[in-house]
Amino acid sequence: MLPYDVSIKYMIAGYAVIIVILAIYVASLVMRWRNLKRDLKTLQDIDSK
Repeated sequence: MLPYDVSIKYMIAGYAVIIVILAIYVASLVMRWRNLKRDLKTLQDIDSK
């Protein structure tokens, strides 16, 4: 076993965690954006009545 094998495993694990966290954050932003568009449409419908 090479001395840097463990470091490479930790680096890959760290990047995997970062990618998962970013994916969750982006999904959250997409859901918030869709909710804002829906709310805006509802407010516009109420305003037009």
